[in-house]
Amino acid sequence: MSLSKKMLRDISINKTQFISIFLMAFLGVFAFCGVCSEYYGLEQTSHDFYTDTNLADGWIYNTTITDEALDEINNFSTDSEKQLIVKSVGNFSNDPDITLHFLDTNEISKFYTTEGEDFNLSDDSGVWLDKRFADAQNLTVGDNISFTFNGLEIEKEIKGIGYSPEYVYEASPTSIIPDFKDMGFAYLSYKAFPSDIQYNTLLVKFNQTPDEFKDSLDGSVEYLSFTEQTDHVSVNQFENEMSQHKMIGDVFPIVFILVTFLTLLTTMTRIISHQRTQIGVLKAVGYKNRTIILHYMSYGFWLVLAGAILGLFLGPAIIPRLFYPSMTSRYSLPVWHPGFDMSFVYVALIMVLSSLLVSYLAARNISKENPADTMRPKAPNISTSGFLENSRIWNKANFNIRWNYRDAKRNKFRALMAIVGVMGCVALLISAFGMNDSMENIKHWEYDDISHFESKLIIESGASLSDIEDVRKEVNGSTIMEQAIEIKGHGNEKTASLLVLNDTTLISQTDKDGNPINLSSTDISLSAKTAESLNVGVGDTIEWHVVGSDDWVSCKITNIHGEPLSQGIILSKEKFDDLDLNYTPTSIITAENVDGNHDSIKSITTLNEMKNNWDEMSGSVMMMVSILIFFAILLAIVVLYNLGILSFTEIEREIATLKVLGFKTSDLRKLLLTQNLVFTFIGFILGIPLGFYLMTLMMNAAGDSLYYIPSLTLGNILLSGVITFIVSIAVNLLFSSKIKNLNMVEALKDVE
Repeated sequence: MSLSKKMLRDISINKTQFISIFLMAFLGVFAFCGVCSEYYGLEQTSHDFYTDTNLADGWIYNTTITDEALDEINNFSTDSEKQLIVKSVGNFSNDPDITLHFLDTNEISKFYTTEGEDFNLSDDSGVWLDKRFADAQNLTVGDNISFTFNGLEIEKEIKGIGYSPEYVYEASPTSIIPDFKDMGFAYLSYKAFPSDIQYNTLLVKFNQTPDEFKDSLDGSVEYLSFTEQTDHVSVNQFENEMSQHKMIGDVFPIVFILVTFLTLLTTMTRIISHQRTQIGVLKAVGYKNRTIILHYMSYGFWLVLAGAILGLFLGPAIIPRLFYPSMTSRYSLPVWHPGFDMSFVYVALIMVLSSLLVSYLAARNISKENPADTMRPKAPNISTSGFLENSRIWNKANFNIRWNYRDAKRNKFRALMAIVGVMGCVALLISAFGMNDSMENIKHWEYDDISHFESKLIIESGASLSDIEDVRKEVNGSTIMEQAIEIKGHGNEKTASLLVLNDTTLISQTDKDGNPINLSSTDISLSAKTAESLNVGVGDTIEWHVVGSDDWVSCKITNIHGEPLSQGIILSKEKFDDLDLNYTPTSIITAENVDGNHDSIKSITTLNEMKNNWDEMSGSVMMMVSILIFFAILLAIVVLYNLGILSFTEIEREIATLKVLGFKTSDLRKLLLTQNLVFTFIGFILGIPLGFYLMTLMMNAAGDSLYYIPSLTLGNILLSGVITFIVSIAVNLLFSSKIKNLNMVEALKDVE
C-alpha cells in the first residue's frame, strides 16, 4: 500500500480533526487578509488619488494673497497655486451650499474628472462639479447651473463632473452624515469670475517639515491661518477612519491566528502521537525515518495549504465589500477596491510552514524510537502527588473532581490549549460587545445627556439679526453659535470647534466621565480630547481664533468638559462679548418639533434625525462588531470541538476502563463536561481583561474627533459568558456522545 493511499485513508477516518485543521487555517488567513485588505484598500486608493491629484502640503488663508507675499513664500516652497474660495448658494429649491474654487493654474489639489471634459483653465463659461452633489440633484454634463455669492449671480454650463482630494470627507452643517443634496463644491477658471479677482487662499508644496515651513512663513508674511495637510478636515477625518480600521485589522486577526497556530500545534501533535503504532509497523517493514517524517508532514501541509490559499483569495474578496456601503455614504473617492499587501502571503506562508514544523517535530520524536517500542502504545503520562493530593481537602473531594484534576495535571499542554482557545474567543466577544456598548453610550451621551432640544434650525448666511430674532420667538427657542476654530497651546496647534451658548438649558455640559457639570457665564471650557491633544489643563493659557478671522484671542482655561462628538471650546455669549468678539448666531435650538419654511432658515433637523445619522455613521464599526462576534463563536466551536475530540481519543482507554468498572454513560459524560466547563471558566475569566485591552486599543485609534469611554458592562460580560458556555456545553455534548458507541475491545486491547 502506498503512503499516499494511507494518508487519504487516515484523513477519512479522522476527518473531524483534519476538517478542523483546514477550517482553522482557512479562517485564520481569511480573517486576517479580509480585514486588513479593507484597510489597505482605503490606504492604497486614497494614496493613489492624492498622488494623482497632487494634494497640497498646506493651505495658507488670507484676505488677499498679494504678489509680494507670493514671492516671499515661493522662496521656501517648491510650488504654489492661488485660489479664490467663496461660499455660494445654488439655484435650487433647497438652496444648497456650494463652495466655489476659482483656479489660477490647477496644478495642486487638481480636480479629478470622471465625466465630461478635463478641467480647462481657458474656459470661462464652464464649471466642473462635485460628483456626489450632481448625482443628488440629478445633474449631468451639459446642464446649466446658477450660483449666488457676495451679491453676484453667475450661470455656467457643467463641462465636467468628478472629485476633489480636498473633499474626500465633506462636513455637513446639519448632520454628522454628509447630505450631498444640501452641499457640494465646484471648480472654475479664474476667467469665469465676473470681476477683478482677488485670491484668498494659497496652496503650497514644500520639501521640509510642516513646522519648519510654518516657522519660515511666520517670519516672512502676514496671513490669517495656515493648515498643514494632516490637519485638513477631509484628510484628518479619513486618516482617523483608516487608523481605526488598521488597529482593528492588526489586533483582531492576530489574536485569531495565534489561537489557530496553538490549536494546529495541539492537533498535529496528537494525531501523529495517536498513530505511533502504525509508525512502528512502517519502520518494521523497511520505511526510512526520513520517508515516514515526510509522510506525516504532508498530512497538515496539504490541508493547511488548501485552507490558507482559499482564505488568501476569499478574505479580500468578501470582507471589504461588507464595509463599502457604510463607507461610501460618508466618503467620496473615485474608486473603491480591496487592497493587497505582502503580509497576506507571509501570514499564509507562516501557517503552512508552522504546520510542517509541528508535524516534523512530532514525527521526529517518534521516529527516533526503535520499531518494537514504537508499536507499543505510548505509556501514559505520570504525575506525582502534589500538595493538593496530600491534603485533607483531597480526601473530601468526589471522584469527578479528583479524576479531572489528575487528567489535567498529566496533560498540561492540552489543558493550556483549551484555556487559550476559550480566552481568545472571550476576548473577541468582550471587545466586540464593548465596542457596541461604547457606540451606544456615545449616542446616549450626546443625544440624551447633552442635547435636550427637539429641533435645530440652521440659519442662512447673511440673515439679519431681526429676522433671526423673529424666528427664535416664533419657535420659542435659543440661538447658538458654532464655528470652526484653530487653537494653540504648549507649542501644539489643532483645528477644533467653538460653541457659544446664549443662556439656554437645551444643551448641557458633562465632565469626561459623562457626569453633569455646570459652566458659569465666565467659564471657558475645553473638551477633554482637545486638552489631551494640546497637552494643556485647567489654568493653562491657550490662543485661538475663528477660521476666517485674524482676531486671535488669548485666554485661560477654567474647566475641562467631556464631549463625544464635538471637540473644542464652550463658552457663554457674555464671555464671548467680553472677549470683544462678534456673536453671530448660526443655529436656533428649540424643544418644539418644528417643520415648514421659515424666513432666514436654511434647513431644519431633528434630534431623531441626528440619532439616525449616528447609526448610519457607525455602520462600519457595527459591521466590524458583527464580524468579530461571528468569528469569535466560530473560533470557539472549532477549537473546543477539536480539542474535545483529541482529548477523547487520548483518554479512550481510561473511559473504557471506567465503563468496565460500572460507570454509566451519563456519569462519564458528566466527567468530561466538568473538565470542559472548568477550562471554559478559567479561559473566560482570563479573557475578560484581554478583551477590554483589545477594545481600548481599537477605541483609542479613533483619532481626535471622537471621544470614547471604553465600556465594560456587566451585561457585556454576562452575554459573552452565556455565548461561550452555551458553545462549550453544546460542543461537549456532541463529542461525548461517542462514549455510548465506544468500542470496548478496541480501546482496551494491547498490542497483538
